[in-house]
Order: sequence, then structure tokens, then C-alpha cells
Amino acid sequence: MTDNIIHDLGNGIIIRHGTPEDADALVTFNRGSHGEGEWDEKGLEDWTLDLISGDGLTFEPGDFTIVEDTSTGEIISTCCLISQTWAYEGIPFKVGRPELVGTKKAYRRRGLIRQQFEILHQWSEERCELVQVITGIPYYYRQFGYEMALDMQGGRLGYESNLPKLEEGQEEPYSFRLAVEEDIPFLMATYAHGCKRQMVSAVWDEAQWRYELTGKRKYNINRREIYIIQDQENNPVGFIGIPPVKWQSGSFLTLYELTPSVPWTVVTPGVARFLWKKGLELGQEQDQPQTTFGFWLGESHPAYDVMASRLPVKRDPYAFYVRVPRLAEFINVIAPALEARLSVSAFVGYTGEVKLNFYRDGLGMDFKDGHLTAVKPLGNDELDGCSASFPPLVFLHLLFGHRNMDELIYMYADCGTKEDENKHLLDTLFPKKSSAIWEIS
Repeated sequence: MTDNIIHDLGNGIIIRHGTPEDADALVTFNRGSHGEGEWDEKGLEDWTLDLISGDGLTFEPGDFTIVEDTSTGEIISTCCLISQTWAYEGIPFKVGRPELVGTKKAYRRRGLIRQQFEILHQWSEERCELVQVITGIPYYYRQFGYEMALDMQGGRLGYESNLPKLEEGQEEPYSFRLAVEEDIPFLMATYAHGCKRQMVSAVWDEAQWRYELTGKRKYNINRREIYIIQDQENNPVGFIGIPPVKWQSGSFLTLYELTPSVPWTVVTPGVARFLWKKGLELGQEQDQPQTTFGFWLGESHPAYDVMASRLPVKRDPYAFYVRVPRLAEFINVIAPALEARLSVSAFVGYTGEVKLNFYRDGLGMDFKDGHLTAVKPLGNDELDGCSASFPPLVFLHLLFGHRNMDELIYMYADCGTKEDENKHLLDTLFPKKSSAIWEIS
């Protein structure tokens, strides 16, 4: 056990790695810290057990930090780091995802989360992860260098009266069946096609799809039941993903993609009817009412356009917390995306320097003939003559397509550009564009 200790905080409090033997205690802790009702707690239980089992592809039991009071042997605080790969306009980059963050009430305000986040950030650095991302309660993670700067979830919903009806005597034109391992090539190709609509997406390789279909516990709150959509000749034309734990009185899908040649107008009504049916089944199993159905597919999706009047209620996206500790390195990685944007803009062939002032420090980007030739951090004494100014971390909103320059200038009086041309150049390099990310859990 001594080798498992990361820090001894004194007074019998230690931070250590998690082990499979912590499974029961972690389940109890996470159910009590994060659960919102019986079935939500069951979903948290299965997620925790999947993680601590070590069966996942990017997670080991030791990726939990456990703060233990050795005088009682109880877990008093815990976090974990789930490593994964995302893509920015198709360009992959490594991500560390802190999750399941909690502290028992009697031990709060002692800096236990801060000390664990320092550990998680160090692990993420060692794994060459350029970005850390977390879901969480408002404001809290700003304390650790995060900004809520990337679209998260959001969608449209309707009621039973909004369901499209079949004509009398008409049969469903499409059927639905649970996906199996043999469907993985189709799922990967269809998912990859859908990701082209997004600025940022998660990379799901063959092993990740297999684990999703066959490896996770049934009620893992992050698992999705994947259904293949088939035409009348049983040819696959798309897929949907439905959470296994019902979201209170609604039935929601969080994944929906079709092959490129299949019209959304023809398939989507049947998807809505199937979703309602699955909601009734889950509601009966989990003792939940069924009053709404929803497409929880982010800020924008083709299904919203073809079902606009049948999904009358809009829920705006929340936001991922994002941290980019080595911004220049990340910009270098996504340079092909910036160059591609310039090549189809009024700034094609741009040559010049873009200097960004973050008040405490900054960032310089040199372009020649439309190519990014250098990116460098700027010190506080190098900020004269900058193209634009952003309060600390605010630039992340622009970087990840969350806000455009006009929106940021409206929100922040100390955000602006030296010339209007600089504003348009920055909007060209970093356009506003939505993301709907199915993160690895």
C-alpha cells in the first residue's frame, strides 16, 4: 500500500491511486455524491464499476485518485482521469478528462480537489494530452484554469401530440435492431461522416465501438444502446443511440446519423416513433412517466430542420470546461485547419503576424503565403502592438468555435481588435461552429 501513496497530507490523510479493491467503497461514494434518484445512482454504480475494473481501453484503476482518512479507512474525496483522443476539424489531439469529482461534506474547503487536480494535470502532461476537458457544475472548475468554452449537449424536444403519425394502413418504412460487432465498420464510417459537421469531435476507433457494444455494464450512465436503422430490404441506412437509464419523464436519443445518400426527411419521423416506444418500455421498467421525447444532438443537427414543428422546445447547450496549458503547441497541431480556412477566404495567401494580448502574456502567430510558419508564447514585455486583446482564457471561446469576435467584444469591454480587419481575420481563422461531442467514458 505504501507504494500506492501519491502524497501524505498529514494527520492521517493520504492521496493514493485507486485499486480494484476500492470498487464497493467508490460505488457508495459516487452514488452518494452524484446520484439523483434510484436509477441515476444505478447508472453511476455501473459506470464506476466499469472504470475501476480496468476493462476499459484508456483507463486503469490507478487513474482514480483516492483521498483516504487512514484513521477510519474511508474515502473522503476522489477524482479520476479518463484519457482519450478528440479531433479538431478532423485533426486528432490527445485529451485528458477529469471526472467523478467529489468530497465528503465534512472535509470540504481543505483544498483536496485542488491537490488532486494538480496530480491529474501532471498525469495528463506525462501522457502528452494537450487539452483537459470536464463536465461539471457552474463556475467551480474555473478555479483550476478551465473556461466554459466548448458546446456541450443541448437539443430539441416535443410531446406525444407532436409525434408524426403513419397514414392508415401504412407500414413503418424503416426498422430498428440492436447493433452487433459485425456492424462496427458501418458504425465507424457513418459516425465519421457525421463528425464532419462538427468543429470538435471524439475519435471512436474499432476497439472503442466494440467495448461500447459488448463491454460495458447495462446501466452505465454513459453507455448508449446503439440501434441500426434498416430499410425494407434490411440494408443499414443509419444508427441511433439511446441512454439505458431514462431521463425522468422524457425519452431522448443522443446519437443519430445516416449514410450520405439517405434523406433525413424520410427516416426521421420513424426515428421519433421508435424513440417514443423505447421511452414507454424504459418508463415501465424504471417506474418513470413518459410525457416528452427529445433529440439531444447539440446546437445544430439535420434532424432539427426536418422536424422543426414537431420539436418545438429548444434547450440551449451547456458547455464543457476546457483547459489548454500549452496553447502554442495546440495551435501548431491544428495549423492545417487554420490554413484551410484562409485558403477559401478573403485572406487567401495571407502574410503577416497575428499577435494576441492576454494581458498577463500572449501568443504570436506568423503567416507567410497563407501558411502558419511559427507560433510562440509572448511574455508580458512583448505585448505592444498586438492585433487583438482578450482577458485570460477568453480566447478559448474563439478557438473552439463557441463565440465569434462580435460576441466576445459585446461580452467583454476589455476584449477587442486594433483594426476591423483584424477582427475579420480572427473570425476567418477561428470561425464560430458548433460541436456535439460523444466523449469517451
